[in-house]
Amino acid sequence: MKPIVSLIACALAFTLSTAAKAAEEKELKGEGMCLKCELKKSDKCQNAIRVKDKDGKETLYILEKNKVSDDFHSNVCGGVKKVVAKGTVKKDGEKNILVASKIELDEKK
Repeated sequence: MKPIVSLIACALAFTLSTAAKAAEEKELKGEGMCLKCELKKSDKCQNAIRVKDKDGKETLYILEKNKVSDDFHSNVCGGVKKVVAKGTVKKDGEKNILVASKIELDEKK
């Protein structure tokens, strides 16, 4: 009985550690903009960040509406700004969704 319990405990620990890695917080640096006003991809104002990788490929992250995202929106509604955001990334079909825990203007020139 003890080997089975140990095996189950190991499997549970592995599953939890894998889930924790999937929800790991990331930092994104890119161009913050309004999904409605700038990109014309929504009926409602919502934050988005366009990130370019080293090869020049662009990835668009749509920010999930929450207090952090809503409070920052006035900074990017009406213009594109360099931003730095932290949060967890998830997929919704083909869309990349960022659940932001922090967003700020990138003051580095």
